Amino acid sequence: MKKGKVLGTLATLTFLSACAAFTPGGGDEGSVDTSTTGTDTSGETVDTGDRIELDFWTFWGSEVRRPIIEKIINDFNESQDEIFVKHSYNPFGDIWTKELAQIAAGNPPDVVINDINATALRGQKQQAESLTPFLEKEDISDWFYPELWDATLYEGDSYGIPFTTDTRILYYNKDMFEEVGLDPEAPPTTWDELEEYARKLDIQENGETSRMGFYPLYGIGTDVWMMNSAGHNFFDEDGNPNVDNEENAAALEWILTWKEHYGENTVNRYQAQIDSGQANPFFTEDLAMIAQTGTFYAQIKQYAPDLNLGVAYLPEREEGSGHTSWGGGFVAEIPKGAKNPEASWEFLKYLGDVHAQEIWATENFDNVANIEAAEKSVTNEIFDEKDSSVYQIAVENMEHTILTPVPLTVPDFGDTLNPILDNIILGRTSVEDGLREAQEALERLVESNQ
Repeated sequence: MKKGKVLGTLATLTFLSACAAFTPGGGDEGSVDTSTTGTDTSGETVDTGDRIELDFWTFWGSEVRRPIIEKIINDFNESQDEIFVKHSYNPFGDIWTKELAQIAAGNPPDVVINDINATALRGQKQQAESLTPFLEKEDISDWFYPELWDATLYEGDSYGIPFTTDTRILYYNKDMFEEVGLDPEAPPTTWDELEEYARKLDIQENGETSRMGFYPLYGIGTDVWMMNSAGHNFFDEDGNPNVDNEENAAALEWILTWKEHYGENTVNRYQAQIDSGQANPFFTEDLAMIAQTGTFYAQIKQYAPDLNLGVAYLPEREEGSGHTSWGGGFVAEIPKGAKNPEASWEFLKYLGDVHAQEIWATENFDNVANIEAAEKSVTNEIFDEKDSSVYQIAVENMEHTILTPVPLTVPDFGDTLNPILDNIILGRTSVEDGLREAQEALERLVESNQ
């Protein structure tokens, strides 16, 4: 992939040559600050002079992530003297509902973090500003992984700057591999190998499973394995559903064989441990392999720092079918009606550039959207050898990772598809009947929305 160029020092904003061009807005959110003081991310009052103040909304309020995003904000504020960004934390369950209300009221924030897979939908609904006027002057699209950039597009226009992403990989316990005679440096690469390895790693005594080799639905969902099998999303480029196919059927039948092997009681017992967090059976070494996000490693470091682990791509259905994984992530957007889109754009560029992205990657152990920052982070001095090996796989796995932008034809398709998939896994309907039902239901939805 083409590496992204590095943005140099923040250019002087030509649009600031005439301050009279900015009309002070009303209300608390998204307005131009005409005072000479502002509040920095530590809560201290600072002299902002005649700088334009931007209100930046995120849902990162934890004791881990809030200091990191606020470090990035402070670095931006100190990098130039024309824009001052303040951070507004909003809980994850409230931020986007509140944002839409502020857009409707004509008083949105200046920049907001939003879900990447629904970016095009917000462009269609005119809930975000098009970035095309800025990109025509300074195209930064090649900074980012193509899958991520493409997810920001609606009718060729971008409506957000990719910030973070994620991907699903396989974690395995090297000590357990050695114990049963498996090469700890040769993880399974196909579904058949995964099943073979898991059977060797299982420990079952008197009909009771005391160690489970692997179960596909611990850590990732049915939909990810269906995409791993098929190599593509549930909808084509025109928004037509493509659910009822051989590859998806193979994935569902495969998952059911795992459930039959372990039995529902064992599957549920282990699921309860996984849901408890700290008692996750992978941490307690009662589960030998698990498919999870790259960021799952942060939990391993917290709860099982001495675990001798290996990482690999998701096994492919068969040799040559592809190690397809799934990813999501977040973008930074300028909400529709923001008072200072030019100033907001300068901050968006900063968020997407190497400096901010590398800070977020290394201090959060999170996948980032900027290609150069992701690749540089692998060798960052903050990482030890184990950290680097895990992060390296997560970065490499972006080549195999697809996103699932919300289909504009049926943005709420999950409400229809997910219960049907659940019924298949629960044994309430057959794979054949369930996929046919799903395909027909989604086709009706598409037709009714046209």
